[in-house]
Formats: sequence, C-alpha cells, structure tokens
Amino acid sequence: MMRQYELVERVQRYNPNCDEALLNKAYVYAMQKHGTQTRASGDPFFSHPLEVAAILTDLRLDDATIAVALLHDTIEDTSATRDEIDRMFGPEIGKLVDGLTKIKRLDLVSKRAKQAENFRKLLLAIADDVRVLLVKLADRLHNMRTLHHMPDHKRGRIAEETMEIYAPLAGRMGMHDLREELEDISFRTLYPEAYSTIVDRLSALEEKNKSLIGDIEHDLVDRLEERGIAALVKGREKRPYSIFRKMQQKSVAFEQLSDIYGFRIIVGTVEACYRVLGVVHTTWPSVPGRFKDYISTPKQNDYRSIHTTVVGPSRQRVELQVRTTAMDRVAEYGIAAHALYKDGEFGGRNIAKHNDDSRAYEWLRRTIELLSQGDTPEEFLENTKLELFHDQVFCFTPKGRLIALPRGATPIDFAYAVHTDIGNTCVGAKINGQIMPLVTQLRNGDEVDIVRSQAQTPPPAWETIAITGKARAAIRRATKESARQQYGALGRHILERAFLRAGHTLTDEALGAALQPLGFAHQSDLLAAVGRGGMRAHEVVAAIYPDYRDDRAVSPPVGSEPGWFDLEAGSGMKFRVPDGDDTGGRPALPIRGLSGDLPVSFAPEGGAVPGDRIVGILTPDVGVTIYPIQSTALQAFEDETDRWLDVRWDMAADRLVRFPAKISVSALNEPGSLATIAGAIADLDANIDNLKMVRHAADFHEILIDLEVWDLKHLTHIMNQLRAKPNVSGVTRVIG
Repeated sequence: MMRQYELVERVQRYNPNCDEALLNKAYVYAMQKHGTQTRASGDPFFSHPLEVAAILTDLRLDDATIAVALLHDTIEDTSATRDEIDRMFGPEIGKLVDGLTKIKRLDLVSKRAKQAENFRKLLLAIADDVRVLLVKLADRLHNMRTLHHMPDHKRGRIAEETMEIYAPLAGRMGMHDLREELEDISFRTLYPEAYSTIVDRLSALEEKNKSLIGDIEHDLVDRLEERGIAALVKGREKRPYSIFRKMQQKSVAFEQLSDIYGFRIIVGTVEACYRVLGVVHTTWPSVPGRFKDYISTPKQNDYRSIHTTVVGPSRQRVELQVRTTAMDRVAEYGIAAHALYKDGEFGGRNIAKHNDDSRAYEWLRRTIELLSQGDTPEEFLENTKLELFHDQVFCFTPKGRLIALPRGATPIDFAYAVHTDIGNTCVGAKINGQIMPLVTQLRNGDEVDIVRSQAQTPPPAWETIAITGKARAAIRRATKESARQQYGALGRHILERAFLRAGHTLTDEALGAALQPLGFAHQSDLLAAVGRGGMRAHEVVAAIYPDYRDDRAVSPPVGSEPGWFDLEAGSGMKFRVPDGDDTGGRPALPIRGLSGDLPVSFAPEGGAVPGDRIVGILTPDVGVTIYPIQSTALQAFEDETDRWLDVRWDMAADRLVRFPAKISVSALNEPGSLATIAGAIADLDANIDNLKMVRHAADFHEILIDLEVWDLKHLTHIMNQLRAKPNVSGVTRVIG
C-alpha cells in the first residue's frame, strides 16, 4: 500500500507547488476513518481510495481532486459527516465528496429505481463540477481492476453497469485509454469465452507477425524523415473488446478483420498533420471510405485527429491516426487535459475554472440539464444511455451550423438538437433540398432544413422514432404539457357548469380562493385536477360556498323536470341531456371530434356520431368519453352522478371529420358477399376501420364492421343501402 510521502511525491512530480499539508491531512483522516474496514479481497479498505488517488495522479490532477479521491467513501462508509468534512477541508471539498456519496435512504420501489436515482444525483453533481466525474471514473476503474474478488452474483451486474454507463461516459469525455480498460475488463467478465478466444487469436497473430509492427514503425519514420517531417510513431494492436465490437457490427469473422494493427503518428503542428497525410497517401494506396478528418470537424468530446487506412508494407492493411502533441494529450487524458496546461503552464489548482475549455464537458452539462427536467430517475437513466452510446454523424443546418448526432438519428433528433422549440414545432424536413419523411435516417454531410408550424404539438408517437435522449425527454415533456393544457381546458368547462348550477359565476378570484383549502399552488393545477377527474367539481364549489349542496345527488322522477330522460323503462336510470333549450341555461361542452382542444374519446363499443343524442362521462386521467344516449354501458355509471356531463355537438358546416360507428350485417354465405358489402360501403364514402366475422353458419354469416362516417344521416343511408342488397338479410347498429 502506498505510503503518505509516496503519494505526495507523485503529485510533486507534475506540480512542485502542491499543497502538501492538505494531502497529508486527507491521507491521515481517511485512513483513521476507515480504520479496520476491509475489502472483499481482504485488503485494508483504505487501499481503495489510495489507489483511486494514484490513478488521478497519473492524470496529473489538482490537489483538491486528489484529496477528494482519498475522502470519497468516508461519508458513505464511515462515521464521517458532510459538516465534518466541510469544517476540516472546506466546503469545496465537502461538496465534491457529497456528490460522490450514494443516496442510502430512498422511498423507491425497486433496486433499479435506486440505482437510477443514485446515477441521477451523480450526474447532477458532475454538471456542477467536472472533478466529480474524474474521481468517479477512477473509482470505477479500480473497482473493475479488483472485480475478481467480488462474489459471482455481483460481478455481472457491476460489469454490465460499467459497460452500459461508465465506459461510454469516459469515451464521451475523451478519456479513451480509461474507456478501453473499463470495456475490456467488463467484456472479460460478461463474455469470458469470447474474450479468451480473441486473446488466443491475437497471441497467434502476434507470433506470426513478430516484427511487423516494428518494421512498419521504422518504415513510416524513415519516409517522413526523407520529407523533413519529425514525427513520433507508435504502433499497437487493437484491444479485445474493440475487435469483438467490430466483428459484431460488421458481422465478420476474426480472420476477415484487416485493420487489427493501428499506428499513431504524432507531429508538432496541424500543417505537419496534412503533410504526413500527403506522404502516406502517395506512398501506399488508401482504402476507399476509410478516411476521416476529425481535425477540421472535431468530435463532440474534443477528439481531433486524421484517420486513414492504407495497404502498407507486406500488403497489410494499416490504420493510421495523425495528430499533434496537444491533440494526443487530449486523446489520452480527455476532459482532464483541459486542466493540465494553460498557456504552457500547469493549471491544476484551477481545474474547475477551465471547464468551459472543453466542448465535451459543455455537452455533458447541457445534456444533463435537459434530461433532468421532469423525468423519473428511470427515464433519466434510459435517456442518458441513449446519449452516451452511439457513434456520430455530422449534419448541417441551411446556414452551415454543424450538428453532431448519434448514428441512426432522424430529422426529429436534428430539430431538437438545434433547439427544443424547433423540435416542438417541426412538421416536416427537407434533406439536401428534398422533402423527406421524418423517419429518414440522416447520413454524414446531410443538410437538413426543418419545416415548422406554430400550431404543431409533437405527437407522442415521436418518442418511438427519436433516438436521442434529448429529443425523447423534450417530446415527453411537450406531450405532458399538452395533456395538462387539455385537462385544464376541460376542468374549466366543468367548473363553469358546476358554478352556474350553484347560482354563481366562475372567476379567477373564486378559483384563487379555493386553492389553499384544496391544497393547490396554482390555478392551472386545480383546473387540470378537475379535468383529470382527480378533484370533483362540487368539492371546488363547496370550498368557496360551504352551504352549497349538489342537487344532482338525488335523481328526480321521470317527467318531474323537463330534460330528464329515462334510459329504459323501469331501469331507474335518469339523466339530463342538452336537447334544444332544455339545458336550464347551463353550458354544455362542445364536441367536435378527436382533434379538438379537449381530451375527448368515444365509446369503445359503437362510438357516437353527430345527430345522436349524447352524454359525456368523465373518467380520471382519460378525459370525457362520449356515449349515445341509448348506450347500455351508461348503466355502469348510474351511481356516479358527478361524472355525468352535459355535452352537445358543435360541428361547423365546412368541418369534415369522420366519427366511429359499428354495424352488424347478416349476409348470405356465398362467394362475393363480403366484396359486395365492402364495395357498397366504399361507394357510399365511408371507411371500414375494422371487420370481424362473429358467427358463421352453413347458409349465412354475421359480420361486425367498425365504420367511420360523417354523421347519423350518413350512417342511416349506408344501412338502408346495405339492406337493399340481395345477399344481405339484415343490418343493425351496434351500441354498447
């Protein structure tokens, strides 16, 4: 185990002016707090935070981050408290340690929800200070290096979590070496046979090509020196998981992989990078489609390099990466590199102040802020995974702005990547000047022009089309807000009717007076609750007028009051329907169809069409369901008078909307009967939504047909025309 002075010496190698007293105090405090605790390996527990600190010294991080590494488990696993850490080490370090502390007591229903909430807390802390991320990744790396000491049932879960979250997160932050080590250990744990097979193949290949890497390195250096280019060339084999992933993605065998060897050519300037490219491409033939210029178009994690593949010495395909020394430092350290040097000098003590230098961190912070708005922890975890996993394509706005998206992204993802408002108002897209479907997968270099309409609201189905977490989260929020507005409008209608029945007028002042007694903070919350059915209208009225009694609690006898209708003689079920002037001055909800501003649906069995006498039933979290007055399904709501709503048709003459209806047709069992019926319906300008054979006999069959018609007159005409067909014995309307 590393001793106290050894840790200080490691930091002093890259930062001679480090705060030695801080490091010593953190070392002693953490060692004392962890005391006799041990790890699964039997080693003292304190060896873990010490190794995490050592990993961070390899990244050459500032004193505070090294101290946090030593302290990161103290609040979670010892008697230490946040107040004590703040008092001894300052609030800055206390805040970082708290950001790394898991949430122990959560009222959550599942282990997955607890994991998601812990991850959400971690990422929100990362958004505030990047050092939380660096310590967490180092913590995970050491845990993975010692994973073989864990019980079997825990290894798979930890490895899967690392593969799904932490390795992609390290990659997104540009920390490629750390990501590759995390991936390889996870791969070895999750797929031991595949890992062993690939390692054996690599060993055999290395034995076969013992001198190949060295020969190519020398050849490259010699040719570049001939052109006056000083370069450092480093060759290496691809890692096992990188090979496995390529085999999976391209569906090829190990023997078919042609770029197992990769070489980095490191030079001093950007100009030299392109000179190297010229030398390479004029010396060896390049492989078509394998050239990528990440210098002119950097990745979102700040990675910059030129990639090309050539057929090099011995007819061996060789992947080359050409970059400057500064680019190589970013490729190796990723986001941590932005804290290392500032104008050529070490800037370790100011790492938190250099966060804005990193496009990767800016992306992460912006993404976390967007994903954290209104989602459950599980949704947050799912959307974050979506953001972390995919390779990228680069597209352009009509003004030339570069938009980086995951591979497989659609114009919907593009629109939300530009701005949330653009996504919410998107109605179409032009890709390279041509109007294309919104489900089109974008390709590198596409120019995308989003067609917008301020009247648009993103449909919920878009959530299944979008692949970025940002787009899905925004669509979900917009859908919830749209539903909230619809329920709010419905709630206002219901309350207007209830207040009028009580002899009062609904006003904002009256609503305001009801908020506190009913426990609502805003009028919109109250209106939405009434619209959803979570709050009864008479309860709102009673909160303002305590003497109010709902006169609908007892149904008057048939005929005792105009406008009350007996569903069926002797059923005892009576209710008011708006017919002519028989509404007593009460406002009835206008029903225009399924595309209005109210959450309205029609009876599942038989529907309703304009011309029917109708009644509305309020269903919590569903809205208003419209039933024809003769529907037997209404008997189920006989004792729930508060759910009954006065409704009326409000159809403009020029508004063409079809409505659902169901008919039962008895037809002769002979060839062509079904075709005759379907043809007649089509000729009469109706649409068949569904068709079901419910009874089949030797001489006839009964067919249930779900139709979409204009109104009751249209439906009646269809039924009369079908009855006139010689192969139709009867037609009736089905009303559930």
